[in-house]
Amino acid sequence: MGQLRRQDLTNPILHFVVPGALDQCTGGYIYDAHVIAGLRDIGWRVDVHNLTGNFPGGDAEARSSLTSALAGIPDGCRVVIDGLAMGGFPELLQAESGRLRMLALVHHPLADEVGIGESERTRLRALERAGLGACAGVVVTSEFTARRLGIYGVGPERIGVVTPGVDVVRHAIGPVNVQEPSLLCVGSVIPRKGHKTLVLALKELMDLPWTCHCVGSLDRAPDYSGSVQELNAQMGLTGRVRFVGECEAGPLDAFYHHASLFVLPSHYEGYGMALAEAMARGLPVVSTTGGAIPDTVDAEASVLVPPGDALALSAAIRGLLSEVEGSKRRRVLASAARNRAAQLPSWDEAAVRFDAVLLTLMPDGDI
Repeated sequence: MGQLRRQDLTNPILHFVVPGALDQCTGGYIYDAHVIAGLRDIGWRVDVHNLTGNFPGGDAEARSSLTSALAGIPDGCRVVIDGLAMGGFPELLQAESGRLRMLALVHHPLADEVGIGESERTRLRALERAGLGACAGVVVTSEFTARRLGIYGVGPERIGVVTPGVDVVRHAIGPVNVQEPSLLCVGSVIPRKGHKTLVLALKELMDLPWTCHCVGSLDRAPDYSGSVQELNAQMGLTGRVRFVGECEAGPLDAFYHHASLFVLPSHYEGYGMALAEAMARGLPVVSTTGGAIPDTVDAEASVLVPPGDALALSAAIRGLLSEVEGSKRRRVLASAARNRAAQLPSWDEAAVRFDAVLLTLMPDGDI
């Protein structure tokens, strides 16, 4: 049915503009890849334009790459531009807005990134406001981000929310079948993810038996990543907190399957796909109240603490590691996590929703 319906469109072609390769292991790129695959399955022809250069900071190569990509797209076409690219050069989008129908895909505003100075935050906010103004609408991954875009002058009538999907996966055995609890943290080691807070929290728990695996890129913010690992060594945690870098699907599945507890101490999330993945596997969650996290994670499946509060994070983890009461509590949270995950959309459903948003914000017909 989807194929036939797409044939009724004047132009069932979508151009998807992303900075860099699509197969990168971050939530944003994983989301983009799943949505693109799903749209193709229901009849869209999706042409992906992989930009080169430095995004979102922007450099001469990035400007040239985005300029060439947009210039090569025929008049009247629908274009989705990932927010990492959209926010760098709004003047390029403004120059093309008269002939292209563009949507921005915002995972979270660039100005909300952690670890940047106020002058850079102000600069990014101005660039994003201008870029969003050149687009026909905006796709966001959470209701939280939809509300957040109000400060950029984007009205709700120009916003479509497409929540990430989750795969059907096996339930972890770690929460109930464990001798030494295993903690799992999945996310690139960048300031926003809060790994320093995690190290400081775990330092307070050395009297308990546990191990912790931190899975995620060590190269996206190498200075920060190095300082986290140095702090980990200074705290005497090298043998108990292991930074294993990015993992392929098989090893990552094994980490999830044997974890007793999922910990994500992020200062801010625009949605938190790793949290949804943890719940899909029936893992109890310890995280923060940063950004969209309280909307993504069911309160009955998690313990949430203020971002950056190492003592509160430590207390939350300790409460789930005690031999008797902690084990009981993990079982309760694990059950709630599975119930919450059953309510989340599949990736096929996310693609159908994205399709509907495309046709609502960029209706068929001439520009």
